[in-house]
Amino acid sequence: MLRFRSISHATAALAVATLTGCAGLPSDRGVPDVQKLVAERSGQQLDAVDAATQPLVDKLLKAPLTVDGAVRVALLNNPRVRHEYARLGIAGAEVYDAGRLSNPRFSVSSLESNVTGEVSQLGFGLVQSFTDLLLLPARSRLAAGEFARAKEQAGQALLSLAADVEIAYCNLVGLQQTAALQRSVATAAQAAADLGQRFFDAGNLSARELAQQRAATATARTRALQAETEVLGARSALNELLGLAPDTADWHTLAELPAPPDHDDDAAGLIPLALQRRLDLAAQRREVALLNDALGTARHFRYLGSVEIGAETERETDRSRITGPTLSLELPVFNQGVGNVARAQALVEQAQSALETLQLAIANNVRLQSQRAAAARGRAEQLRTQLIPAREEVVKRTQQEVSYMLEGQFRLLEVKQQEYEAYQAYIEAVRDYWVARAELGREVGTRLPEAASPPETHARLVQAPMTATTPASQTPTATEMPDMDMHDAPSAHASLPTARPDTEPAKAGEQSHPGGAQ
Repeated sequence: MLRFRSISHATAALAVATLTGCAGLPSDRGVPDVQKLVAERSGQQLDAVDAATQPLVDKLLKAPLTVDGAVRVALLNNPRVRHEYARLGIAGAEVYDAGRLSNPRFSVSSLESNVTGEVSQLGFGLVQSFTDLLLLPARSRLAAGEFARAKEQAGQALLSLAADVEIAYCNLVGLQQTAALQRSVATAAQAAADLGQRFFDAGNLSARELAQQRAATATARTRALQAETEVLGARSALNELLGLAPDTADWHTLAELPAPPDHDDDAAGLIPLALQRRLDLAAQRREVALLNDALGTARHFRYLGSVEIGAETERETDRSRITGPTLSLELPVFNQGVGNVARAQALVEQAQSALETLQLAIANNVRLQSQRAAAARGRAEQLRTQLIPAREEVVKRTQQEVSYMLEGQFRLLEVKQQEYEAYQAYIEAVRDYWVARAELGREVGTRLPEAASPPETHARLVQAPMTATTPASQTPTATEMPDMDMHDAPSAHASLPTARPDTEPAKAGEQSHPGGAQ
């Protein structure tokens, strides 16, 4: 039996290093760390994605879906979450591989002798890369840094998904309110057309005026259908973000969006917060640091090529044995690592420029989204305090004039249409505000300070318009008309009308009188 009579200390050290001191695969893939990063920034506690996920999703979908509930469902059910967790598994595997030496190489040779009576020459060798051993600490350090960077990137991806869900939710609720209002407008237009037909039959309306009424009715119906189509698209978009199949349609949102708060966070304070809390920015900073580390390693080992040490034993043809260590050394004669250093330097410069670009983009986008939110809030406030009260006053006065036969019914319908348009503009302004605020939260990368206040401080809700009909003496009994009396709303306009999905036109024969007068 062949035996190694001598093995070098270096070979023994390599064997020990190969068998000990290596980190194992992360058992949790770093998922708890990602969940912690997301929770610190969003205030949303992430649930474990496991066998209990589907029952929890079903439970959340049974209740009216809030913004936080929708985000929770998406973080449980959207395939993008599992995709990000799988990426963490890849990064964890790279950490594991980086902490291991390359496998040793074993060689065998058998050489036949041409001398009669002599045995074959047998040789056995075992070789390990010494370069791997020297670079092992740096390689492990860089891989661990890349794993931390992967966790930051995964956290940013989940926060971006949460922002997408919030935007889609606000868009859907706003469109549902708009669609309900457009249904009311279409009902009013139909009532006007029916009334016009009755006046035409009595000889009190020209054919041109009747055609105008019919055209207005067709336009209102078209807008209502378009609004319903937009609701379908918005619902489908949110359904996809929730990770639900197309046939999963048994969930519903809240009926209305809250009114904008009285004030917002100052952009000047949000920009430093974004530069501190954005996870993708932290990941980019970490990349710069890692590449600088790699550059230092490249410079330190620039002359180091392939170095292999091992042991070899041979049985000679006369049956004698020779055993001893081996060394293979790459000499830096033609390639002295200049290209590796230059490449590492360029990668550092590239990453640094990407970091500066991202910082500029974040600062500008935070300011832009802050301005958009402020503009939408200002528009909503202007509509709430100026235009809507004025339109309501016009409707009230016109109703009084109609009651005293000083103005025609079609004039009342015209000013009522203008009032509806003001309400729709308010709905759209409120929706635009919350969408801009969600985009602002995405740009800041953390929960906005103003959003930390209790929801009760934003209790001014957008409410539905009331419904009624015109005076019975002028209303065709075969038709229905929407409410012409909008003056049940508080005079301070703390709650302004928007359409609820369950808004229905009033029954024919119901009456509304201006100012409540009988």
